[in-house]
Amino acid sequence: MEPVSIPTHRGTLEDPEVLQNVPGHVIPILQREYDDFKTEATKFLAGETPEDKFIKFRLKQGVYGQRQADVQMIRVKLPFGGITPEQMEAFAEVIEKYVPLNKGHITTRQNIQMHHVPLPEAEKLIRELGESGLSSREGCGNTMRNVTGDPWAGVAKDELFDLTPYAGAYVRYFVRHPTTQAMPRKVKTAFDGGPRDRAISGIHDVAFRARVRESDDPARPGEVRGVEMLVGGGTSIMPRVAQVLYEFLELDSGEYLKVTEAVMRIFDRQEWLRSNRARARIKVFVDKYGIDELRRQVEEELQGEWVSERDFSIEQRLFLDDERESAPAPPQSYGTPNGDLSEFERFRAANVAEQKQDGFVTVEVKVKRGDLSPEQLRGLAAIMRSYAGGYARTTVQQNFVLRWVRTESVYDIWTALSELGLGEAGSREISDVVSCPGTDSCKLGITSSMGLNQAVQERIEAMEITDPLTRKLNIKISGCPNGCGQHHVGSIGFTGASIKVGEHTIPAYIPHVGGVWEGGEVKFGTRLKLRLPAKRVPEAIERWIGLYESNREDGEEWNAYVERVGAGELEALVKDLSLPVDFGLETMNDFIDWERKVPFEVIRGEGECAV
Repeated sequence: MEPVSIPTHRGTLEDPEVLQNVPGHVIPILQREYDDFKTEATKFLAGETPEDKFIKFRLKQGVYGQRQADVQMIRVKLPFGGITPEQMEAFAEVIEKYVPLNKGHITTRQNIQMHHVPLPEAEKLIRELGESGLSSREGCGNTMRNVTGDPWAGVAKDELFDLTPYAGAYVRYFVRHPTTQAMPRKVKTAFDGGPRDRAISGIHDVAFRARVRESDDPARPGEVRGVEMLVGGGTSIMPRVAQVLYEFLELDSGEYLKVTEAVMRIFDRQEWLRSNRARARIKVFVDKYGIDELRRQVEEELQGEWVSERDFSIEQRLFLDDERESAPAPPQSYGTPNGDLSEFERFRAANVAEQKQDGFVTVEVKVKRGDLSPEQLRGLAAIMRSYAGGYARTTVQQNFVLRWVRTESVYDIWTALSELGLGEAGSREISDVVSCPGTDSCKLGITSSMGLNQAVQERIEAMEITDPLTRKLNIKISGCPNGCGQHHVGSIGFTGASIKVGEHTIPAYIPHVGGVWEGGEVKFGTRLKLRLPAKRVPEAIERWIGLYESNREDGEEWNAYVERVGAGELEALVKDLSLPVDFGLETMNDFIDWERKVPFEVIRGEGECAV
């Protein structure tokens, strides 16, 4: 059954609660929330509001404290990663005005974050972004966080059907919902319509996978669209793969919204989880009682009077936008490469994919460390207007996907991207390293994961890897065990740690190998029994790659090789690198983290994720 079409309405700030079927306009903007933020921030700065009370208030508006005093990180939600050219330009404007680092950062959950923003400027920033339809509402706090999805939804050849409209309805149903404003902990949701699971549904608190079945209603024959619902996934110190709660829930009837609310109501009542917020995730409930018991409680919850008080219909909530309508016409003229084709052909092979719609392709832009400058944001907006349709999407790999690109325009796009420093080939390959912000800004960070990201990229680029199987590896780095860099599911993953040497401390990483994040069911990697000083991690990676390329069987991929030879062989190969050294002038480099100038020390505060 096709979703019911409703008229597009662009809305105005004077009419903010109208749901807009306009790319990037998913969450209704409420002007009064910006007014309230300004009032509350002013009172807090004047000492009239206790800090703990104000923290809870600002977190709901997506404003998060940093390890540096008196500055904030602002997390802007991009449901399913969607963003318009106008919003890219809005980010550029506020970054230039209010963000000292002069960059926006794409996260592993398709948000865009900005760091080091002084609190008095935060209200201005989120208000100005609101004028373009962007919302940071519930970007932080114990709420429904950004709802993620496959960046290729609607255009992927392998998807069952496009879940975008239903993801939009889910966002609109739960944002500002009374049940989800002060839960025991945050809830992360993903929607995925294809077999490759590009949204990594298995590591989410709640996830939906597209399914269809034949109708059992004689009055409405044909296929019924639905989802398989998973609950209880997550990484961090207790990694768990989400389990199937229901094999099929209807979409068009709103059943998936009703069941999700039942789960949230049950979760919200678990007072025993609130006593230890660091572990207060749905996965802990599922781990303790089991998925069958959660299902039993959901069935019981659905008998409650609250069900009759709700409107689960989705027609007025669906996010419907026909991107084909704004797709570019075939170009009258277009550029073609002259001379050496190798660099462009490498980009086209790695970053470009055919859409299921004839004549169109997607172009994945590799964004190093997920960082975009104002100039790059504006340049991408111009490319979107000239060569793509409707809007682009951010990805869980911290990249950027241009959609509805005419096949003939790929060379012109590559040329324009190259002028912005974004034309590099190899998106989702070994040189496309993922990392969280680490000690650059995070209170919980132990190590400089962004610094290691840069160092690893440079080492891999210097290796000039041409082997196609090696290129398929991916490297993910987290600056602490919380796993925001998704190190658990990387082919090679690293989590920040330390090594004590007398009175001194070495920044270090614990390696994980053999994880799977895309291409099938999620798999957590094996944790190796060693700690590598941060400055020796690039050398360890190079050794492992060399061993793999020289000792693998024909066509043997990395994960199969790791499983065959076992962790012990990989540990033995780098054992000498893990040995601590005495503190001294000749070894001082080991005691200084990447992109730092002073000796390392563990400075870990209390994060606000569990406030």
